[in-house]
Amino acid sequence: MATGYLEILRTRYAARLLAGTLVGRLPNATAAIAIVLFVRAEGGSYSLAGGLAAVYGVANAVGQPLLGRLVDLRGQPRVQLPAVLVSAASMAVFAFAGIGSLGVAYAAVAGAGLFTPPLEGGLRALWPSVLRKEGQVHTAYAMDAVAQEVMFTVGPLLVTLCVSVWSAQAALLVLNVVGVLGALSVVVSRPSREWRSAPREAHWLGALRSRGLLALLAAFLFVGVALGSITVAAVSYADDRGGDVVYGWLMAGLGLGALVGGMVYGARQWAGAPERRLRVLVALLAVCYLPLLLVPGPVAMTVLTGVAGVFLAPAIACAFVIVDRHAPAGTVTEAFSWFVTTFTVGASVGTGLAGPVVESGGALWGFAVPAVAGAASLLVLLATGRVLGVPVRGAVIAASSENDQNRTVEPRFSSGERA
Repeated sequence: MATGYLEILRTRYAARLLAGTLVGRLPNATAAIAIVLFVRAEGGSYSLAGGLAAVYGVANAVGQPLLGRLVDLRGQPRVQLPAVLVSAASMAVFAFAGIGSLGVAYAAVAGAGLFTPPLEGGLRALWPSVLRKEGQVHTAYAMDAVAQEVMFTVGPLLVTLCVSVWSAQAALLVLNVVGVLGALSVVVSRPSREWRSAPREAHWLGALRSRGLLALLAAFLFVGVALGSITVAAVSYADDRGGDVVYGWLMAGLGLGALVGGMVYGARQWAGAPERRLRVLVALLAVCYLPLLLVPGPVAMTVLTGVAGVFLAPAIACAFVIVDRHAPAGTVTEAFSWFVTTFTVGASVGTGLAGPVVESGGALWGFAVPAVAGAASLLVLLATGRVLGVPVRGAVIAASSENDQNRTVEPRFSSGERA
C-alpha cells in the first residue's frame, strides 16, 4: 500500500506542494473554532461567536470559486499570494481590534474568508503537471483526501494548544502566519509559477456550464449535508453518554474510518469509468450511515462511526477525478473550488438542519439525517447518470506515445488540457 504513496512523495515537488497546501489551509480549517474561542475570551456571547464564524464561512464559500476563476485566468502566484496576504491581514485586524466595534469585526472576518486562497483547487490542478502517470494522479487525489482528514483532526488540536500556551488572540495570529508561509511555499515553487490553464471559452458561467459538473455538485451537496448532520447528532448522543470525551471518540472514529478507507482506495488502480465507481461508493456510504440508527453504547457507537467514515475519502477522491473530467477547458481550478464550496455549504446546511431534528427527536432522529442525505446523493447520481456518462475529457493526462500509454509529454498546461 505504501509503495504508491512513496513513489508520489519522492517525485520532485510533490511533497512540498502537498505539505505547503495543507499548512496554507490551516487558517481556513481552524477558523471556526479559533473565532469562537477568541470571541469567548473577549467576553462575547456564543451567538456573536457563531455569527462571526458563519460570516467567515459564507464569505469563504463565495470567494473560493471567484478566486479559482482568477487563478485560471491569471495564474497561481498572481492570485494566491495577494489573496493569502489580504486574508491574513484581515484576520490580524480582527485579532487586534477584537469585538469592541462589531462593524470592524464582521468586516474583518468577511475579508479573511473572502480572500482565503483556493490552495485546494490549485493543488489538484497542479498534480498532472508534476506526476507523470495518470494512475499516480488518481492516487494523489486519494492521498489529498486522506491528508484533509489528518488536517481537520490536527488543526483544532493546534488551536487549543496555542490558546492554552499563549492566548486566543495569539492562536489567530500564529495560525495565519503559518498559513502564509505554507501558501508562499507553494506559489514560489516552479510548478506553480509555470502552470498555465488551458485556453478557455469566454462564458459568464465558467465551469458551471458543464452539466456533468452540476450533477456532481448536486450529489455532493447532500454528502456535505450528511457529514454536517453527523457532528450535531453526535453531540446530542454524547450529552447523554459521557459528554465531550465520548464526542471526541466519535469524531475520531469518523476521521479514522475515512483515513483508512482513503489509504486503501488510493493504494490500487481502478478499472472502468469513475462515474460508475462513484455510484457504488456513494451507495456504500449511504448504507454505512444506517447502523448509526441503532445508537448502541459508546464503544460500539465509536466503531459504527468508523464504519460510517470508511467510504467518505474514497468517494471524495473519486469525485476529484470526475471534476477534472467534466470541467470545461481552462476552468479546472474554478471547478475544484466550486466542489469545495458546495461541500462546505452542504455541511453547513446539515448542521443547521440537524439541530431542530435533534431537539425534537433526539440523537436517533439526528442520525437519520445523514442516512437520508446519503440516499438523496445516490438518487442524484442515478438520475443524472446519462449526463455524467459524457465527460468533457476522457482522462486526466493523455498518453505521449504508442509504446507507453501511461506516460505523458512534459505538460505545459495542467489538467485543463491534454498534453
